[in-house]
Amino acid sequence: MRVIVAPDSFGETLTAVEAAESISAGWRRGRPEDDVVTAPQSDGGPGFVDVLATAGGDIRTARVPGPLTVGVDAAWLLDSDTAYIESAEAVGLGLLGGPPTRDSALAAHSCGVGELIAVALEAGVKTIVVGLGGSCCTDGGRGLVEALGGLEAATAATAGIALVAATDVEHVLLGEHGAAAVFGPQKGADADAVAVLEARNARWAEQLESATGKRVSDFPGAGAAGGIGAALFALGAQRRSGADVVADRTGQAALLASADLVITGEGKFDHQSLRGKLVTTLASAGAAHGVPTLVFAGQVTLDAADYSSTSIVATKSVTEFAGSVERAMEEASACLEGLAEHTAREWKIWRGARS
Repeated sequence: MRVIVAPDSFGETLTAVEAAESISAGWRRGRPEDDVVTAPQSDGGPGFVDVLATAGGDIRTARVPGPLTVGVDAAWLLDSDTAYIESAEAVGLGLLGGPPTRDSALAAHSCGVGELIAVALEAGVKTIVVGLGGSCCTDGGRGLVEALGGLEAATAATAGIALVAATDVEHVLLGEHGAAAVFGPQKGADADAVAVLEARNARWAEQLESATGKRVSDFPGAGAAGGIGAALFALGAQRRSGADVVADRTGQAALLASADLVITGEGKFDHQSLRGKLVTTLASAGAAHGVPTLVFAGQVTLDAADYSSTSIVATKSVTEFAGSVERAMEEASACLEGLAEHTAREWKIWRGARS
C-alpha cells in the first residue's frame, strides 16, 4: 500500500512532525513492503509554523510577552511577502510552566500575538496568516489589539494587509458555544472564572462592535484561541481553514490522490474532533479520493457509531496500548511508534490493497 502519514500534534507531548516520524517508523517496521510518505499537518494550532516550514520559507524568532509575565522566544515563518504566525508560540498552554489553573486562566493574555504581528509588519509583508489554537488565554484578543496600540492604531497598522485567521474551530466568542464556556475549563477556569471571562469578553465585544459596526463576536471562529479570532475579524481578517492552509502548502491533494490509506492523529479523539478539526477534515478530503482513514490518538473517547458517517475505518488509542496515561505521555514517541508497528502487523486487506 501507499500510506500517507499526516497527523496533527499530540497535545503537549509530540509535535505533528514528531508524531509523523514515530508513526512512519513503526508502520515501516510492521509493513516494510508499504510505501510510507510522511506529511505532518496542522489546523492552525501548535506546530503550525513547523509544519508549514516543511514546504519552505525562513523561520525567524522574536522575543515577545508570554501569556503571563515571562517573555518567550516565539517562532514565525517568512515566505516571500507572507508571514505565518502561530498563536500558540506566544500564548500556548505549554508556556505556563505547569498545569493551567484558575489564576492563569484569568490572567493569561494575547499580547505576544500582537507583537508577532508587529514584527511581521516591520518585515514589510503583504499577507499575515495567524494560526489559531492551543492557547491558554481567553481575553477575546484584547491583548493582541493593545499590543498594536489599541483598536484605532491596530486598524491603521494593518490597513492594506491581507489578514487571515486560520482556524477550523467554528465557535463564536460568547454564550454556551463560546470561548469561555467551551474552552475555559480546559484552560483551568472553574465555573466562577468562566463567568468572569464571559463578562469580560461581552464588554470587549461591545467595544469591537462599536468600533467596527459589525458583530464580529458572532462570526464562526471568533472564539478560536480564546477569542483572538474576534479581534482579527475586527481588524478585517478573513477566516480560512487552518487545515486548508497547510494542505495547500504541503500538496495534500496530490498525496491523497495517490494513497491507499491515510493515517492521521491527535492528542484526544473526542466529540470536538467531529466539529471541523483536522482529523475529520483530512478524513473527508481522503474520502473524496476513495481513501480510508486510520486515526491514532493519545486518548479515544468515541465509539465507531460516533464517526460512522466519516471515512474513518478504525481508531487506536496510545493510552490503551501503553497501559496508562502516565506512560503514554512520558514515553509518547516510543508508545506511538509501537502502536503503529502493532497496528501495521495486524492490518488486513482493505479495498483491494494487499496486506
